Amino acid sequence: MPRSGEEARRRLQQAALELYGERGFDQTTTAEIAARAGVNERTFFRHFPDKREVLFGGEAALRDTMVREVAEAPDGLEPFEVLLRAFRKAGEILEGNRPFSEPRMAVIAATPALRERELAKHAYLSEALTEALRQRGVGDRLAGLAAQTGWATCHHAIQAWLDDSSRDLDEHLDEAFADLRGLTAKTGA
Repeated sequence: MPRSGEEARRRLQQAALELYGERGFDQTTTAEIAARAGVNERTFFRHFPDKREVLFGGEAALRDTMVREVAEAPDGLEPFEVLLRAFRKAGEILEGNRPFSEPRMAVIAATPALRERELAKHAYLSEALTEALRQRGVGDRLAGLAAQTGWATCHHAIQAWLDDSSRDLDEHLDEAFADLRGLTAKTGA
């Protein structure tokens, strides 16, 4: 039996990923996840409100980290530079959690309802980043455009990092944002 709350949470996440991979998300119950983790179903619900949140439970902490980084970025930076700093900080969390990230993405890709949930979470994240940029004095229209474009670029870098583990996430972020700058320079000419 897991002794700490964090250990139980980690075991529940691992058990869920294994079962989702073996049976599929829709065919897996919370009782089966709890049994595989060596806890009872009540323990599952102490950590997660439903079986979807096993995959999305860390989103709030990730969002809070990025919003804080935007708020604390030095003055004088362009919006994309501010966002890149925030994404790098979030990348530290993601890199430490890579063994969870890869199978998580596979389960989400295989489950339409989870893809929809992920899109909703991404929209919420973009809204939070938009508001954080507004708080720095970026105008409404540009804050929204920067946050949405920046998040799409970050997501592209994360997928590249999952596909290519020979380079760290920062390298993929740098490359993706350099590509974005190149695209915008070409359209601005």
